[in-house]
Order: sequence, then C-alpha cells, then structure tokens
Amino acid sequence: MRRVELKPNEPFRASFIDRTGAFNADALVAATEIVAAVRKGGDEALRALTEKYDGVTVEEFRVSEAAIEDAFAAIDEETLSALRHATSQIREFHERQVQQSWMFAREDGAIVGAKVTPLDSVGIYVPGGRALYPSSVLMNALPASVAGVRRIVCVTPPTKDGSLDPAILVACKLGGVSEIYTVGGAQAIAALAYGTESIPAVDKITGPGNAYVAAAKKVVSGDVGIDMIAGPSEVCVVADAAASPSLVAIDLMAQAEHDPLAACYLICESAEYADEVEASIEEHLKHSPRAEITRTSLDEQGLIVIVHDMDQALQAANVIAPEHLELHVAHAMEYVGAIRNAGAIFLGPWTPEAVGDYVAGPNHTLPTGGTARFASPLSVDEFVKKSSIIQYSPRALEHDARAVMQIALHEGLWAHAQSVALRMHAIEAGDEGVRGERR
Repeated sequence: MRRVELKPNEPFRASFIDRTGAFNADALVAATEIVAAVRKGGDEALRALTEKYDGVTVEEFRVSEAAIEDAFAAIDEETLSALRHATSQIREFHERQVQQSWMFAREDGAIVGAKVTPLDSVGIYVPGGRALYPSSVLMNALPASVAGVRRIVCVTPPTKDGSLDPAILVACKLGGVSEIYTVGGAQAIAALAYGTESIPAVDKITGPGNAYVAAAKKVVSGDVGIDMIAGPSEVCVVADAAASPSLVAIDLMAQAEHDPLAACYLICESAEYADEVEASIEEHLKHSPRAEITRTSLDEQGLIVIVHDMDQALQAANVIAPEHLELHVAHAMEYVGAIRNAGAIFLGPWTPEAVGDYVAGPNHTLPTGGTARFASPLSVDEFVKKSSIIQYSPRALEHDARAVMQIALHEGLWAHAQSVALRMHAIEAGDEGVRGERR
C-alpha cells in the first residue's frame, strides 16, 4: 500500500488521494449508446444486448412465481435463516425513518405543512459479475417497502446458464419485490427508465453496479429519479496502537476483495504498526480465494496515512470522507462527534464493516468517492416525495400582503403583486365572491 507520513500538525489534503471515479468517458459513451438502443428497440434490443454482454439468450425477462417458489425449495436452510434474520433487523431500522405528513396553523390563520407520499414505482438494480448480492436486494427493497411503494421491481443479470441465484429470488420475496426481471447492465437501467414491451417504466432507480450501470444512471437521471452514482467500494480504518493488526488487516481486505478498484485507507500512528498490518495482510492472503482481486486493490488503490495523534487522524478521515469508516480505537464512541464525513461509522474492535453489509440494520448503500461530504445512506426518504401544503385565511393574507407585493415588484413580477392586491381589495370591500371567512 502507498504511504503518506504527515508532519506534526500537518493537515491531510485531498490531493493525497488518487480516487477512481464511478465511470470513465468510454463507459459514458457506451452507456449513452445502449440507452438509446433500448429506448428505440425495446425488448428486441434488450435481448440482443443481453446476448452480447452476458452471453445468454433470454426469451422471457420476467421471472415466474413458480421459479421463486422453486428458489425457496433450493436454498439451504442456513442461508434462508440468515436472510430472514437480516430482513427483520433491516426492516426494524428503516421503520424508524418513516416520516408522517404534518401541518401547523399560525396565529394569523395560515396553515402550512408537508404531505409525504410514497413513490408509485421503483426499480432496484442488483449487480452480478464477480459475486452475487442478495444483501443488496434487501437493502434496496426493504426501505421502499417500508415507505409504502406499491410496485418494486428488481433487475439483475442472468448467470451463464440463464438462471438466477436462488438467494436473490428469496431475498426479493422477503423484501417485498413485486416483479423480477433477468436483465443487467446499462440496458437494464434503460429499460427501467423508459420501459419496454415486457418491463414497464418506474419512477426511480436505486442500487449499485459497475461503471456502465453508473454511467447509464447518469444518462437517464432527470427523466427518472436515481439514488446516487456509486463508485468503487471504500473503507477507512483508523487504528490506535492497541488495535489488533490482524483484525485491521482482515477488515481492509473485506473491502479490497470486492473489486480491484476498491479503495482501502489505513490511518495509524507509526510506520511500525503499518508494517505489522501489511504483514498480517500477507498471512491472510494465503487463505483467500479472492487473493488476486484483493492484492490488486490494496497495491493499486490502498493508502496508509501515518499521523501523530488522534486529532490528525480524524482530520484525515474527514478529508477522505469514506463510504465506510472503522474506528479501531479505545473509547471510539467519544470520537463520533468529530466525524463529519462518512457514509457509515463502525465503532470499536467488535464492529467489523461486514455486520453493516448484512444484518446490523442501517443501509449498506452508501455514498462513495468522497461524496459523504454531502450525501447520505439510502433510506426511506429516497422512496417518498413531499408536497408542501399552504392555506391562507383573509387575516393571514393581510399579515403578509405588503411583504409579498414588495418583493414581487422588486423582482419585476407585476402579476405576482397584483394577485395579492386584488384579494386585498376584495377583503377591504367585504366581497362575498371570495371564499372564506374574514376573521
């Protein structure tokens, strides 16, 4: 892993980081072409693109109820039990995020508020490729279900034999997914955004994917809602001298094994400690079935930051603004207030990032690439929309009329001002043609 050693009181700077973006120019060009092809060609284009990129010929994109029932029979009991356990805790967490519509009345009689309405339909993208992710199904579908979305659609790439992982189908059922389609890549995003003969369009698309999926989400954004454009996975581990080098090493590897582009950051207080962690990584790699991916990620995307104290460590962590931040330090809870930028914060030696990926409850769809500076984890809020409610009484209008007209005239918007002035004339004249009571 590359190293940066800070001098006492030297601030960590963003220029020390060499991040890989969510997608590159080539991916954006390709995704734009794919989206255009699906908009024009519908199912026919979907089939051709699936055959081209996945090597699979798909006749029926929608997964049948019989296939979902078969998945429950095929899945092993331990995995089924684990998915049910995760479902329970993820649902419980997201139920606490639900907001209700609200209104309040001012003394002058004006009523203002917000109406919270679930989206009609959402599409969730579940990646395939190097690994299968039933956990991504639960993390995207459950907050939508809790929010009250009626139509939840899942798209996921087919395996080489055209089938889907039984665990993904089971997770769809547990998560409240109403439709499942065997299609992946940028073409799946296009189908969700614009619809085809087999796949009706949705209002919003969520879920992570590769560079082409991320680029396609950018292309369709605006025509349809999206959650975020997610880049490679990230972890930042802040470790004090007492932290186990072996545990710190395996936690870095838990992100590195996702993808050669995954970024891993270690912040510690000595070069000697960093050496111990790297030695532990070498030992763990001897047993990893994903050693090549893991080593590539750590060698090419890994960064060790050597600091002099915890203040400097936390300053560096805030600049990195990682997707996952682990505090392997004594009294970790005491430092939560100092963390401003992180997708999810894991406190203490007993909290590996893996619990957040699967069962802790908070969402594992998190801001990447430093976007934790302004973005948040996926939540129930992503699956609702809010409408403002405003009702004025004659008294309330009298109270605010002068300010409204003054600002409108300053902006040169005569009709804005006149729309208030005419109502004021009606109030003054006691005109019964205007609905409502005066007082």
